[in-house]
Amino acid sequence: MQSLLILCLAFDLAAIKLEPNLERRSERALENASAAMDLARDASTAGDTEKIKAGLEELRDSVDLAYQSLVDSGKSARRNPKFFKRAELKTRELMRRLAGLAQAVDADDRTFVMSVHDRVAKVHDDLIQDIMQKK
Repeated sequence: MQSLLILCLAFDLAAIKLEPNLERRSERALENASAAMDLARDASTAGDTEKIKAGLEELRDSVDLAYQSLVDSGKSARRNPKFFKRAELKTRELMRRLAGLAQAVDADDRTFVMSVHDRVAKVHDDLIQDIMQKK
């Protein structure tokens, strides 16, 4: 059942990449990241390391897609902050949830969780930088 969910999430990310509206693509990718976080959390309670890693890889890829979509839109984050701010808030929430997951998993899995956390934190910082910079 869960492997089917992982497979559906992967197809979902491929479908998200086809979204022509880049801001909408970003929002959908962040929704997918949240769903992947739920999957990873559920897998951690079941003790399934492979599903945890699959969920976290999906989360990382989704966050990267969301940020790249906003950058590709060509819109200024300072002049049109709506979608950038939404992404910033969502990545902050994901960072908080990842930190909680890192405390819940075994020490072996913790390094992978923290590497994904660090990647999300970098995207979060880039979003803030984009919003705050003057041009």
